This record gives sequence, C-alpha cells and structure tokens, in this order.
Amino acid sequence: MILINLLPHREMARQQARRAFNVSLVMAVVLGALIAGVIYLWYEWGISDQRGRNAYLSTEIKKLDDEIKEVATLQQEIAALKARQEAVENLQADRNMPVHLMNEAVRQLPDGVYLKSIKQENRNVLIKGLAQSNERVSELLRNLSRNSEWVTKPELIEIIAANVTLGAKEQRRVNDFTIRVQLQRASDVAASAQAASAAPGAAVKGA
Repeated sequence: MILINLLPHREMARQQARRAFNVSLVMAVVLGALIAGVIYLWYEWGISDQRGRNAYLSTEIKKLDDEIKEVATLQQEIAALKARQEAVENLQADRNMPVHLMNEAVRQLPDGVYLKSIKQENRNVLIKGLAQSNERVSELLRNLSRNSEWVTKPELIEIIAANVTLGAKEQRRVNDFTIRVQLQRASDVAASAQAASAAPGAAVKGA
C-alpha cells in the first residue's frame, strides 16, 4: 500500500523557519535594547559622577578663592600698617635731622668758610656761605662727600665773586657759594653702617 502525504510540508517548513527568524529577530532586538540600555545607564552614571566631582571641585575652588582674597586683604592691611609704622618712625627720626645737620656743619666746615644761611625742606638742605677761595669750597664739598654719614650727595649750585666790607675802608674779595645736600635718616645711616661692617667679613669669607 502506497501512502501519499498531501499536506503542504514545504509551506509549513517555510512558516516555521519564518517564525524562528522572527523570534530570533525579536530576541536580538530585545538583547540589543538591553545592551544599549546598560551602556546608556553606565555612561549616565559616569557623567553624573563626573558632575558631582566637578561640583565638589567648584566648591573647593570657591573656598580657596575666598581664602586667597582673605590672605590678600590681610597682606594689604599688614603692608598698610608697616607703611604707617615706617612713616611714624621716619617722622620721629626726622626730628633729630636739624641737630645732625648743625653737628655736621660744625665738623665739616673748613677754615676760611663762613655760613650765611641753612634752609631745610624735608631731606633737602640748601647751604649758603662765603669762602676765602674756590679751594675752600672744594674742600667743604669733599668733607661733606667723604667724611659725613648724615649728609649725602653734596652739589655745588653756584659760586660767584663778591666783596665783603670789613671796616670803614677795608674790603675783601670772597666767593659767595650755594650748596645743596641731602640728609640721611637714622635708618639709612644704620643700614649703611651695617653694610660697611659686613663687607670685610664677606670679603674674607669669599676669599
């Protein structure tokens, strides 16, 4: 007896293959969606974590900026206090400048030189006087330049010939001069003395 299968087995096979393909396709799409979702969530977590770090860094940077501003303000206040202290010390030291000036005038004035006036303005001093000769004026300039620790930068402004009446019929030829000098503050004198005392020691050490 011969059996003949009349069912459309080829069509059924194609349908089964199509269903299997569709199932595979759906599973692939679902799996791809899951993987994409996991990757997206991982990136979102990384971005969120980085944002948190950035926010923390921004907060700390702001704190540091505030501290830097406070330090800068303190430094400005300290500098202002030092400037005021230095100004007060200079004012106190400047009180003795006329005394030092008169002492130096007595010590450095050579014979044959006579002072007519001394005018002080801050640290600048204008000295006017009479000298028997130009050599006497030069000697005064040398003394002020080399031998005085309170007077610096002596400068001859002018020197002119003049006549001085000594008696009813006696006149003498003299030189009328004007000199400008600068007075040193006590702090400058102390610094110069310290530098001068340290110089020989430094030279010996270097040798």
